[in-house]
Amino acid sequence: MKNAVLLGRLGAAHGVRGEIRLQSFTADPAAISTYGPLFDASGQRRFVIASLRSLGKDMFVARLQGVSERSAAEALRGVELYVPREALPAPDEDEFYLADLEGLRAETRAGETLGVVIAVRNFGAGDILEIAPPQGGETLLLPFTKAVVPIVDVSGGRVLVEPPESEDDEAAS
Repeated sequence: MKNAVLLGRLGAAHGVRGEIRLQSFTADPAAISTYGPLFDASGQRRFVIASLRSLGKDMFVARLQGVSERSAAEALRGVELYVPREALPAPDEDEFYLADLEGLRAETRAGETLGVVIAVRNFGAGDILEIAPPQGGETLLLPFTKAVVPIVDVSGGRVLVEPPESEDDEAAS
């Protein structure tokens, strides 16, 4: 789906009546059910959340319209849920969606280009920027924190990055 924003991910089936675990990535996790129909990455499959109950923080048990058996819920495990960008409110002046970071140049204060942000990942310990270096090779993974990324300038097409010192840097000192 072009211009789609990732809002959540389906997990394991819950019980025998087709309920499924759902992780929400929205600022207000329970708001995931208020955006209207959600879609898979291809935009071909449509999902409507019929009910939602909290398991804590950003995890829920969801009932999806048309899913009434455990096997149907199990088949959806790992499906990421998107919404068209147009369905979301415009961010305030100093706000942005994580999807807005993809394609921005990553630069240091000295003006050195580190590469281009190709993804925002989250493996459970917080958001991480994945940056592809201009000369190719291994991508750079940096924590998306205010200390490491103090400036996000979406309109200017860049993020200012202050990479943390590595153990190699400290050993050379």
